[in-house]
Amino acid sequence: MKRINQYKKLFEIEGSIELAPLKSTYRRLVKQWHPDKFQEDDPMHAEATVMGREITDGYHFLVSIAPETKEANLAEYTATIAECGIADYKHKGLLLEITFTNGDTYEYFGVNANVFKKLVNSDKQVRFAKRFIYETYLYRKSKKGSVQESA
Repeated sequence: MKRINQYKKLFEIEGSIELAPLKSTYRRLVKQWHPDKFQEDDPMHAEATVMGREITDGYHFLVSIAPETKEANLAEYTATIAECGIADYKHKGLLLEITFTNGDTYEYFGVNANVFKKLVNSDKQVRFAKRFIYETYLYRKSKKGSVQESA
């Protein structure tokens, strides 16, 4: 959640994320902080390089959790959570990362330690996740699976 709020602050977003204003803010920030605007020996050049990376990372992150993006990818997400098992999971802070058997990885934001412990201790983890995680928490696809076809 901290990461979401940090990027929303950077892009001056209050409320829900809309792609069109996000894109125009992204373009404005990239122009403002582009490293080529500064000489190599200018101290602002190093800061602009760091800000450029943060702006790009923030833009891609916010696009991935925007309602329009989630809507466009809903069929794929629904198929993944309905048909695939859990291959692996990691929890750090309030972030739960679940890797499915098809190789796709999703991040769920705001998952506290108590919910994670219940997932780990559940004898039917997929069922628990379907009931209490998949549709409850804000999520984004963080890695696309690399399903290899056999010859």
